[in-house]
Amino acid sequence: MTQEEIDVHFMKQAIKEAEYALEIDEVPVGCVIVAEGKIVARGHNLVERLHDFTAHAEMQAFTAASEHLNGKSLIPCTLYVTLEPCVMCAGAAYNTRIGRIVFGASDLKRGYSLFEDHDRKIIHPKTQISSGVLEKECSTLLTSFFSKKRG
Repeated sequence: MTQEEIDVHFMKQAIKEAEYALEIDEVPVGCVIVAEGKIVARGHNLVERLHDFTAHAEMQAFTAASEHLNGKSLIPCTLYVTLEPCVMCAGAAYNTRIGRIVFGASDLKRGYSLFEDHDRKIIHPKTQISSGVLEKECSTLLTSFFSKKRG
């Protein structure tokens, strides 16, 4: 498999997590964390259910991955997430030192890249970033969710 095929495969798993969030009326963002070609953690938004504004998909997955790997460092891991991480999640990713982040849709309102420049890094400088993987599918989940909410 090529890296592109691998990225698509795991992003489809992240989309499944986003669909779980949608089923429980959460903002449909989902993610998986992969180590050595295997999913070690999954997450989807639980902000409404837990009444916790920090319960983003990535935060859920970082905790689960750290527990699974028995350590706080996620250097050998890749995060696949349907939406560009916000500043909070990007800061957490920085602290985990995750090796790679792959996201689907850009977040033009709250995405970390709006707040980062070459002098100030929110994502760890060694973390590799890939974007736009299954972007249309990821974006469609979000736009349809918010369209229904706004009615």
